[in-house]
Amino acid sequence: MATDTSEYLPPFTDRMHQAGAALNQKTKPPGSLGELETLAMQISAIQHTLTPDTRIARAILFAADHGVMEEGVSAYPQAVTRQMLHNFASGGAAANALCKANNVDLEVVNVGVIGDALDGVVHAKVADGTNNIADNSAMNPTQLDQAMHAGRDAIQRAATSGATLVALGEMGIGNTTSAAAIVSAICTVSAENSVGPGTGLDDKGIAHKISVVKRILQRHQSTHPKAILQNMGGFEIAAMAGAMIEARQHNIAVVVDGYIVTAAALCAVGIEPAVRENLVLSHRSAEPGHIAALTHMNANPLLNLGLRLGEGSGAILAIPLIRSAVAILNEMATFETAGVDREL
Repeated sequence: MATDTSEYLPPFTDRMHQAGAALNQKTKPPGSLGELETLAMQISAIQHTLTPDTRIARAILFAADHGVMEEGVSAYPQAVTRQMLHNFASGGAAANALCKANNVDLEVVNVGVIGDALDGVVHAKVADGTNNIADNSAMNPTQLDQAMHAGRDAIQRAATSGATLVALGEMGIGNTTSAAAIVSAICTVSAENSVGPGTGLDDKGIAHKISVVKRILQRHQSTHPKAILQNMGGFEIAAMAGAMIEARQHNIAVVVDGYIVTAAALCAVGIEPAVRENLVLSHRSAEPGHIAALTHMNANPLLNLGLRLGEGSGAILAIPLIRSAVAILNEMATFETAGVDREL
């Protein structure tokens, strides 16, 4: 009896090689456009086509508050998270400006910011912030599922709008502490190597933050990525992990922002390893622990601009590079069509 192969899809690496072969027909020396060619191959493989489309792109920012702020781990007060939601909604944040400059749609999702719903912000709140992860699990299993589902819903909305490219970002005062704990737990690095200044801590503040992360790691010792996410994450980190997992079902490329989004990526890939294929790591953050996270993911980020803002800023900035990479594959002539001789 013949095997039904109608649903067969070639493995991701095979699709990458097909795109690479197509690029080698273009009027250029093989590999001469370096990482842009690898990027074009990845987007082609994600979309299952040799003519990928990145015209419709969306940045999705997930926002939430963190109970660990009780430990004094940030230079900014917790109220800034909600204040920034107002700023996003009124169009005044860096993410708004970068999206406008690069023809990217912006959606902001509240998954755990203290206070009432805000106009112009998708309301998918799980609770008013997480528990203090130095003393308790960040959330219970039901809350984890709700947060991850909020991320899945956001990707489904993006897919319905026609988006094939999604940049993920976050807003949550205190969330670099969660990210540092996650990176230490998954990448097996010390708190001294995962903790950085975040929003601008001085040396004394960093030392205190290291001590808090050590307490977190001592309290939560499970090594399963989903348990790490539940114990140490934020609602916005869980939502981003859910978004990454869902994006694979829609052939959407996910552009990963800096340290916090990479922490979410570590969890998502730990839960579903194949998710890694759909992730484009946009930039190297100024946070020192980001290097360990990128190394763990075998990632070579596109940009190194010393960014440490969050808000999806680095991911949004990477979108023109991704579009340029795709243009090489879609719009360059081949040696045959251009009548150009190949090398001898």
